[in-house]
Amino acid sequence: MTDFAESLALQIPRLRRYARALTHNVAWADDLVQDTLERALRRRWLFRLNSNLTAWLFTMLYRLYLNDAARHRMSPVAADADVPEPATSGDVALQLDMQRALASLSPEHRAVIVLIGLEQLSYKETADVLGVPLGTVMSRLTRARERLRALLSDKPLQSVATETHAQLTRIK
Repeated sequence: MTDFAESLALQIPRLRRYARALTHNVAWADDLVQDTLERALRRRWLFRLNSNLTAWLFTMLYRLYLNDAARHRMSPVAADADVPEPATSGDVALQLDMQRALASLSPEHRAVIVLIGLEQLSYKETADVLGVPLGTVMSRLTRARERLRALLSDKPLQSVATETHAQLTRIK
């Protein structure tokens, strides 16, 4: 196996996690990861040495995800009804609430939350992956956090927006 192929193999768990977070569908996520890896191998000459392999792969995966969703006119989130999520430590109900809340976000907001919160990419790396300006990433992240806060706290979204506005007014 070449060094490049070995580097790709090390990224598979992160790619699967990102794909699952985007699609909430195991089969679709696995297909996206496979397509991403095939494309990366075919186009490895496009990868710049000493650049961020993870960001390059996430960009490919995200573009494939958007293309698949548009081509099949799928809802970007199609939850697996027959595949239960594995239970880990912590409150299972809270975990399910979080999954539902993430699933209710738009694909753009969900991608930003997953890349920054779960995959620990910087704002700049996230902007590069998604192909949007840095300010757009910051805006989407703020809106996604507000929406998640509202969904998880059982407060209406308007209430969260009002509280946020009040806090910002006090800061000025």
